[in-house]
Amino acid sequence: MANPAPILAALQGKQLIPNHYGDLVEIDEWSHDIARKLAQEEDIELTAAHFDVLDYLRDYVINQGGSREDAQKILLALEHHFADKGGNRWLYTLFPGGPVHQGMKIAGLPEAPHAVDPSFGSVR
Repeated sequence: MANPAPILAALQGKQLIPNHYGDLVEIDEWSHDIARKLAQEEDIELTAAHFDVLDYLRDYVINQGGSREDAQKILLALEHHFADKGGNRWLYTLFPGGPVHQGMKIAGLPEAPHAVDPSFGSVR
């Protein structure tokens, strides 16, 4: 019987979550400083409001099982959570490239299925 220790050692210290398809994906190390650098690449200057959304996205995807959902369900969760601030319209003012597509990228999360849909005018 093979020793499973090398596999466990390879996973040790890694944060894995199941994606929409059930595959385990690694979540990169992340901090607000890392987010600022990622946001610069997207021409976004992060504010406290951005960090509220990014922190919620990370919690939702990592801790609440949101990693198994497609972009539309994640967007609905965001709209519901931030309804008092203006919901969808407010989210798009923060993340013009899409609160799910651009937000998850800046939050250091894997892209959700259907986050970019050319039939709806989404852009990359």
